[in-house]
Amino acid sequence: MGSPLRIGLVYDLLGSAPGGPSDADAEYEPIETIEALEGGIRLAGHEAVRLGSPRELLGALGRGALPKLDAAWNIAEGWGTRNREAWAPVLLEMAGIPALGSDALTLSSSLDKAWTLDLVRAAGVPVAGYASAASAAELGGLALPGPFPLFVKPRWEGTAKGITPGSRVEDAAALAREVARIARDYHQPALIEPFLPGAEYTVTLIGNEPPRALPVLQRALEARTGIGLHALERFAPSGGFAHVLPGALSPALEAELGALAVRAFRALACRDFARADFRLDAAGRAVFLELNPLPTFAREGSFAIVAELLGRTLEDLLAEVLALGLARLGLA
Repeated sequence: MGSPLRIGLVYDLLGSAPGGPSDADAEYEPIETIEALEGGIRLAGHEAVRLGSPRELLGALGRGALPKLDAAWNIAEGWGTRNREAWAPVLLEMAGIPALGSDALTLSSSLDKAWTLDLVRAAGVPVAGYASAASAAELGGLALPGPFPLFVKPRWEGTAKGITPGSRVEDAAALAREVARIARDYHQPALIEPFLPGAEYTVTLIGNEPPRALPVLQRALEARTGIGLHALERFAPSGGFAHVLPGALSPALEAELGALAVRAFRALACRDFARADFRLDAAGRAVFLELNPLPTFAREGSFAIVAELLGRTLEDLLAEVLALGLARLGLA
């Protein structure tokens, strides 16, 4: 092994969002996630350097106080705009620091769920139809993507931000209510999609050329609404929702989901790591929902669960992710 590399960490911590709706910092990380990343970096034989948030990174750059780094690992989400996830990659690019993970263009494109659907559809990945409305007033002339029930969520948020038990709508009045709520609380258009009735799955991906899909996970659904339970847990943190697992994950379905996730990963020009979500339609066909190139590495998140299924520690999996990213950067 060569000399240890100094790997900067860029992140946003829970509790640091500057106001907004109650779930404004839902995508931010607890300190335990940063410690897990540091553990993975150390396990790979390198040194972790905490840089903090994109604004702290900007301040250090402005003062000429950025420490000497060989690369950086960005998991920062930013806040408030469609380009917020691109803040850190752009700053790192300007500073000439190689970065793990997807670049600014991919992060902004994938955060806009309408753009994501268009891009992956063009690559041959099955998607449902959608409509986008910036206000309830726009609904009058809008072609809806199917019959009720429909599903309404913010167009450029992640980690289930903006999703409530009322996000599944059964009629025009409920649709107008949800679109107005998203426009008011999140200052962005609402994405309107068919509500797919089948099981929901998530696929974690690592590496490049080719990216590799890890074991697929089925997500629990809330029993009454059929909405993914992970999206509603903050409304009943003590576990008040009943859940169901309606699907069976056959080898054929797992292989199909993995192949579709890899195709979406490539269509969006992702790098090093990502997570793709799918749901089955009424005929049992896999339909792409969204892709997150800034997935959580929290200990209760998908990567940690997959690591446990593989008989590995989270730090061991993160060390592999780091090694794959450094190889892409020519720093292995």
